[in-house]
Amino acid sequence: MDAGRLDAHMWSEALRLYEWVVTFVGVAPREHDEWWLDVGAIMRRETRDPRGWESIDPDEGEDERLEDPLFPWVEVPSTSEGVERCRRLVGEIPRSSVRSLLVLLGAGTSRLDLSKSLSWDELLPEMERRADVILSRFPDGTRFYTNLGWNSDHPDFYKQPYRTHSPFSRSDWDAGLIAVNDDEVAVFWNFLSV
Repeated sequence: MDAGRLDAHMWSEALRLYEWVVTFVGVAPREHDEWWLDVGAIMRRETRDPRGWESIDPDEGEDERLEDPLFPWVEVPSTSEGVERCRRLVGEIPRSSVRSLLVLLGAGTSRLDLSKSLSWDELLPEMERRADVILSRFPDGTRFYTNLGWNSDHPDFYKQPYRTHSPFSRSDWDAGLIAVNDDEVAVFWNFLSV
């Protein structure tokens, strides 16, 4: 899909990938050379999508948020110490692996092998279509990071022999994707209680 053709309606429809799971989605303008500060602003909900498009905040209005404005995050990068801590928790992944990670975040499972999920073969084509629409927003040159561990140069998040994760939240398991380019920073994060 051509990023120039992507519009608010198509973006919103693609975000239905996360309709039945607890997934946070936020995009903000990139305002700092140290993009982790932009990530922190997204996590603190201090920014809005620069295009005015839909975001997802599954904890908006929840009691936990009223008690702790950062919920569900443990810490957000807002200081140089916080930036360094967060930087150590993620690794960069190639663009070729991003679609499978976006689908994983929509699957709502920490399952190591998504292909063994119920109705996987029927669900996958539509999930991949939506993930491709989401990915089309981010032009070539965008860098992608995740808190999940992997064993190859081009991880396939549908199926791989071993996966670790570095938690960013109070959830039992969380998995995320950060996209960074010269204009925008995006955070996609799934929270799962197992």
